[in-house]
Amino acid sequence: MKDDDARKPEPPAGVTRRDFMKISGIGVAVPLLVGPKVVEAAGEEVAVHGPGKVPVQLTVNDRQLQAQLEPRVTLLDALRDTFNLTGAKRVCDRGACGACTVLMDGKTVYACAVLAIDAQGTKITTIEGLTEGEALTPVMQAFVDHDAQQCGFCTPGFVVATTHFLQEHPKATPDDIRRGLSGNYCRCGTYDGIRAVALASTMQGRTS
Repeated sequence: MKDDDARKPEPPAGVTRRDFMKISGIGVAVPLLVGPKVVEAAGEEVAVHGPGKVPVQLTVNDRQLQAQLEPRVTLLDALRDTFNLTGAKRVCDRGACGACTVLMDGKTVYACAVLAIDAQGTKITTIEGLTEGEALTPVMQAFVDHDAQQCGFCTPGFVVATTHFLQEHPKATPDDIRRGLSGNYCRCGTYDGIRAVALASTMQGRTS
């Protein structure tokens, strides 16, 4: 027997060498239990998904969408690359800028920071789901009226975040608006226009 062969770890009983090699990356960090799909993590048995594609079903804009996706695929990648919903933008891709903001069960989330497989069973709304037919929503129209966009990459995330913020805080003050939209960044610096959108909407709410 060669020295290299002697150093190769043997798979547990009932696991083929091919399956063992597929999950060897996990096996280094956590002990393998029964079979290739269960590991022990933090004292609990945890099912391991992948590395191949698995069926994923998402509820997006009141539609049921299904696809075979690798467990590592983010919600943002699934929306853009699989379901052709490209409103949410990939900018920082690390949950910091807010360009990929969507609503999940009525709360704003960064789609790049959520795995598609974990978004199952939730109600997801993208900027495409906010539109009212062919007409712009009041918030979208206000972005146009107040010149609150330049390159446009941050705009979809800001529209989603602003819409949700105004629903939660219809009478927000300028300080409330500044804090409430602080999770979204604009590299072009159109913050004054964006805050004007929110402030105009709150003023309209006070007079209506």
